[in-house]
Formats: sequence, C-alpha cells, structure tokens
Amino acid sequence: DKVYCPYRQVLLSALWPAAAVEVHTSREVDAVNGTNLRLKCTFSSSSPISQHLSVTWNFQSEDLSSHEPVFYYLKEPYKLSAGRFKERVTWDGNIERNDVSIVIWNLQPTDNGTFTCQVKNPPDVDGTIGEVRLRVVQKVHFSEIHFLAVAIGSACVLMIIVVTVVIICRHHRKKVQAKKIEIREEKEASPLED
Repeated sequence: DKVYCPYRQVLLSALWPAAAVEVHTSREVDAVNGTNLRLKCTFSSSSPISQHLSVTWNFQSEDLSSHEPVFYYLKEPYKLSAGRFKERVTWDGNIERNDVSIVIWNLQPTDNGTFTCQVKNPPDVDGTIGEVRLRVVQKVHFSEIHFLAVAIGSACVLMIIVVTVVIICRHHRKKVQAKKIEIREEKEASPLED
C-alpha cells in the first residue's frame, strides 16, 4: 500500500530546512608568552537553549602533529584529566547569553595552533565550528624597552638643547644689535667733541 519515494528526504529537507547552530569566534589572536587569554566563542541557535546543550573545545597544533581535547561542557563544565591543557583551562562562558568562552592560563609557545569551538543545542546539532588561530609571541625583553626609552629620551634632550641654543643665539644677536645701535647713536650725537 505504501509507495516508496526516493526523493522524499530531499523534499522534506527543502520544505523544512534543518536548524543549525552558528558559532562565532575571532579568526586570529596574538598573545604574549606566559599570560592568560580568554578565547571568546558565542553562538546563535534557532531553538531555545536545551538542557542537553554541549560545548566542545579542541586544539590542533601548528605542525598538525596532535589533535587534542581542551574543554567540554554538558550541563556543567568538565575539567580535563590529562593532556597539555589539564589545570590550564577554565570556563568563562554564560549559556544564557550564548557565550561559551574559555580562559587558557599561562600560554606557552607550544600552544600555537588552531582552537575549535563546537556547540550542539539539540535539536540543532549541525552547523559551523568556530576556529581561532592562536599565535603566542615572546615577551618584549627589558633590553629592548630600555633601548627604546633611551632613544626617545635622547631625542627629546637633543631637541631641548637645539631649542635652547637657538633662543640664546637670537637673544645674543639682539643684544649685539642693540649695542651697535647705541654706539652709532652716541657717535651721531657727539661728532664735535674732537
């Protein structure tokens, strides 16, 4: 009695498109070695926030040698029991505000790579996966800061010296001209005294 229609699923998908979660992250982030960084991730969903909403953060190293979990959330945050991010990641999100961000503590050069943020909000389980490419840069060394301060300070001192010399020269020139005018006036006033 039932007729098989091979295009039934396609028709249903076209008439009722599957809901999807959209995930939003910064594309690239630079951070200083040894500091802490908030990796921001937000989402939007066509469905209300579900009790079964889950968040998965993963990491792919820059050299593509490892793919490892960073963080997981399902009703509550779960800490990692092993791996490079154990004891270094904390939850900093707010599900009611569609924020599923985390904080990574004490960044290391080995943290260079791509972090992915995936949100599933049943029935919205498909959608985009947010990616953040992290580049950990070395701290600016004191010698570089010291050199910069000395260069800027020297330039300022040099400018002050030049301005002071110009002012003194102008003042001296005005004094000399005033004296010449005074001498000339004295000579003009008393030519008969000889």
